[in-house]
Amino acid sequence: MNPFSSGTRLRDMIRAIRACKTAAEERGVVRKECAAIRASISENDPDYRHRNLAKLMFIHMLGYPTHFGQMECLKLIASPGFPEKRIGYLGLMLLLDERQEVLMLVTNSIKQDLNHTNQYIVGLALCALGNICSAEMARDLAPEVERLLQFRDPNIRKKAALCSIRIIKKVPDLAENFVNPVAALLKEKHHGVLITGVQLCADLCKVSTEALEYFRKKCTDGLVKVLKDVANSPYAPEYDISGISDPFLHIRLLKVLRVLGQGDADASDSMNDILAQVATKTESNKNAGNAILYECVETIMNIEDNGGLRVLAINILGRFLSNRDNNIRYVALNMLMRAIAVDSKAVQRHRATILECVKDSDPSIRKRALDLVYLLVNETNVKPLTKELTEHLEVSDPEFKGDLTAKICSIVEKFSPEKIWYIDQMLKVLSEAGTYVKDEVWHALIVVITNASDLHGYAVRSLYRAVQKARDQETLFRVAVWCIGEYGEMLVNNFGRLDIEEPATVTESDAVDVLETSIKIYSCDLTSQAMCLIALLKLSSRFPSCSQRINNIIGQYKGSFVLELQQRAIEFNSIIERHQNMRSSLAERMPVLDEATFSGRRAGSVPAAVSTSQGVSVNLPNGSAKLSTAHVADLLDLSLDDAPAPSSSGGEFLQDLLGVNLMPVSLQPDANQAQKSGSDVLLDLLSIGTPPAQSSPSTPQVLSSNTDNRSPLDILDRLSTPSAPSAQVSSTGGNSSMLDLLNGLPSRPPTSEGNGPAHSSVTAFESSSLRLTFNISKQPGNSQMTLIDGSFTNKSQDVFTDFIFQAAVPKFLQLQLDPASGNTLPANGNGSITQKLRITNSQHGKKALIMRIRISYKVNNKDVLEEGQVSNFPRDL
Repeated sequence: MNPFSSGTRLRDMIRAIRACKTAAEERGVVRKECAAIRASISENDPDYRHRNLAKLMFIHMLGYPTHFGQMECLKLIASPGFPEKRIGYLGLMLLLDERQEVLMLVTNSIKQDLNHTNQYIVGLALCALGNICSAEMARDLAPEVERLLQFRDPNIRKKAALCSIRIIKKVPDLAENFVNPVAALLKEKHHGVLITGVQLCADLCKVSTEALEYFRKKCTDGLVKVLKDVANSPYAPEYDISGISDPFLHIRLLKVLRVLGQGDADASDSMNDILAQVATKTESNKNAGNAILYECVETIMNIEDNGGLRVLAINILGRFLSNRDNNIRYVALNMLMRAIAVDSKAVQRHRATILECVKDSDPSIRKRALDLVYLLVNETNVKPLTKELTEHLEVSDPEFKGDLTAKICSIVEKFSPEKIWYIDQMLKVLSEAGTYVKDEVWHALIVVITNASDLHGYAVRSLYRAVQKARDQETLFRVAVWCIGEYGEMLVNNFGRLDIEEPATVTESDAVDVLETSIKIYSCDLTSQAMCLIALLKLSSRFPSCSQRINNIIGQYKGSFVLELQQRAIEFNSIIERHQNMRSSLAERMPVLDEATFSGRRAGSVPAAVSTSQGVSVNLPNGSAKLSTAHVADLLDLSLDDAPAPSSSGGEFLQDLLGVNLMPVSLQPDANQAQKSGSDVLLDLLSIGTPPAQSSPSTPQVLSSNTDNRSPLDILDRLSTPSAPSAQVSSTGGNSSMLDLLNGLPSRPPTSEGNGPAHSSVTAFESSSLRLTFNISKQPGNSQMTLIDGSFTNKSQDVFTDFIFQAAVPKFLQLQLDPASGNTLPANGNGSITQKLRITNSQHGKKALIMRIRISYKVNNKDVLEEGQVSNFPRDL
């Protein structure tokens, strides 16, 4: 016989498939066998139909398509014999599901089989219906299934009950038809029928409130009696499992009692006694007994309040925690987490056992126990629980330290009774697991320290001692560096020493050593290094004797490849060397940070904004915000975490550098419109061309003349030389070096240069209220240089204040602006503001000068903006 003919036995096909050594060889065998089965189906050969379907089921389980054999299932089901029907129904359940349209064709055959005289055929039909019944089939066949719930044979009643569960899930409206038959099933003596009747009762209660109320009134007492009989029944070999009579029926009865007792005090009262009996008499040394106890606890926790029973249930869970089986301990921890909301005092009694679970070797047990401990913490037990968790932090596994650290920090922040305790606990955490602490946590610690004025000295000394012991905790070093920078003199002078502190001597050099060590250890971390530089600048003011050493340390980073560090080093070096008379005001302590604002920002309820509790925020006409003098130190003490991301646009960098907003008020985008780049705004000012590449060294320039709207270093220079009106700022474009801004700070007022012979005078701009006149001359010996004296005259009857002049030129020109003579323009032409401009034309003789100007000022506290283009320069410039 051909081994792949339709007459091949199932075992021979399985043997041939298993003998295949490759997937391709297996596919070939299956393909040949499927072809033979198709040929047999087309011939309508009834002799091998059942064998073909058996082989198709095996092929289907291997994952190959077998849809062509679906109709064979229906033909076998329609056969009169039991063997054919058995194979047909098995194929029906395996090859089809309720979504197949073919299934509608079998409804009539199933209905006939449900009324068959052979109970085994009835059982086949019920089994198939319970597995693949659709909503349409449920409506058609529900009467037959309901009738079979009262069949003489218990196996048929059991299968009918299981089939009824699927029917009421598919069509809940049919639930009322099954209420009375189910009530009769609950009185069955046969455990198989009883267990399915109990499950059907529970499902009816879930889909129908009427059924729930009916069973509560009519069946609760009966179910309690059944549970009592099962719990007290003598040994029965057919139901006994580990010395417990039918634990499966125990569990089903407890589940249905939970459904009936939830939300009903009367039903709950009627089952209290039997629940207490089950909870106390069930043995817990076997897994079957633990399963019953768990369901009993679940039922007690869900029915209406009974304090004594709940304490008993929680004590059972406490015993579970001492079990060697991890699964039992895990479910006990889960249940205790839910029990806290019901009776937290009873759960608190098992606190020691729960803490032991935190130290368990199983990671799932540890994590769940830690979550439970977190829920147990309150104001009365926060100190002992935190102590236990902190001690375990020292020996915990690295993979668990992250979760443990987060929970400890959250507990300390939420339940801290006093700030000194908060600081101590956070220092312990930072010392043991600082690398696992999130940034927002140590930020919060700094906020707390700033608000505890009487603990500044204690905090900085504690941090100093901590960093001496823990050299590898980066977050601890960050907090220590910040505090030493702010309160370094308290560290050296032992200011505000508490009685609980041990006396210690720290010199100024020791404090600087910590910062120098930190900046070297964390050479790869930008945040830590930047914080060290800021702290060193502050210590240079507090420790004059170490000023030169600090300057040398900072100077090492003037050549850093990291722009942020290089910029800070150059700025701070310039402050230490050239602005000693104002360094102390710059290095003042940070203002007290508002805890409420910080907490709200962490929670997302308060937008991130600069706190102005000790300084006033002033809105400038150009839209940027300028802090008052009290915040000059804050301006230098930049926070890398809160700083905005650096802009990629050269124009935006200029905008940042100069502290101006190049967009007029009328052009400001709304909240839903994407913000325009700085380069585009520059081109709007110039009204020419397309934006140049960012790397171009000749980016169009925009310069502002207002002395109050300068970069921080301009303000510093003005403070350092009060006799000078302002320092000259020179820029060669968007890519100008920060070094020019820093080392270009003169220590005395710039001397005026000779303007050379006058060339001409032009009216550059004139409106109804303002006139700008340019007096033009050439630089002797330099034909490319043009010198311009600008004169602004007020034609109106109102005084102009906060006067700002801005200018932009194309990239072939270079513009330099001297500071304006003032920022207030008298009315009626009774005075003027003058300003010098220098323009270098790299295309002299080929291209004429052109300039875009913008003038802003205030009239009666109202912002005014005027702009225009100057193109009437003489051609030979």
